[in-house]
Amino acid sequence: MTKPRVLVVRAPGTNCDVETAYAFELAGAEPVRLHVNQLIEQPAIAQSYQILCFPGGFSYGDDIAAGRIAAVQWQTKLSETLESFKSKDRLVLGICNGFQIMMRLGIFFDESEESAPATLTWNNQARFETRWVHLKPESDHCVFLRGIDQIYLPMAHAEGRLLTRDAAAREALGRNKQIAVRYCDAGGHTGESVLPFPVNPNGAEGNIAGICDPSGRIFGLMPHPERFLDPTNHPAWTRQESLAKHGDGLKIFQNAVAYFG
Repeated sequence: MTKPRVLVVRAPGTNCDVETAYAFELAGAEPVRLHVNQLIEQPAIAQSYQILCFPGGFSYGDDIAAGRIAAVQWQTKLSETLESFKSKDRLVLGICNGFQIMMRLGIFFDESEESAPATLTWNNQARFETRWVHLKPESDHCVFLRGIDQIYLPMAHAEGRLLTRDAAAREALGRNKQIAVRYCDAGGHTGESVLPFPVNPNGAEGNIAGICDPSGRIFGLMPHPERFLDPTNHPAWTRQESLAKHGDGLKIFQNAVAYFG
């Protein structure tokens, strides 16, 4: 099988690009880390890649709002590159700050809408929060989540609370199968009502931790799958004997690779 090529785009303040590239490599892909300025100078580079990834971090220091400056940069200088990934049979993944960038870009939604159906805003507790959380995919519709029943991943963010515009927007997200993954308790229980902290670490509406576009090819989530690839990444790895050979996060990257198999 030919290895799919992954373009991991970093900007000033990005700090998870090395781990994310390693995760894709471990999953069987061929990742390349590229500074966004290099891509702006030579946008044609992107045409030889099957997967585009926005990794986590603090792009441009999260000045103004998390992901805002990076999103404006893409909108003004790389809109055609973004559209090529969106319209063709390719994949896009955004993790934490990468998800924030994608939300600011509106890549998940119909561009004809006057205002975005959903946004990411400050956590309920109005501070940066870091902990491990349980997640439950809504279905197999999202390419990155196929075959996953439940996963345990670390999160680390201050602006990860997903809110929808109104009841109609919430219904549309569900109808279009765009709700990809929700926070849940250890038993896998989730729901439409907001679960208490720390099960839902930021107060996200509907316990939503990640969404996808209607095709299931474009996915963003707040927790970090690239930070749980090996059993030793688990916070209880020295005490828990039943850990799997690989961390839960690896399956997300393997699914992306398998899509092109």
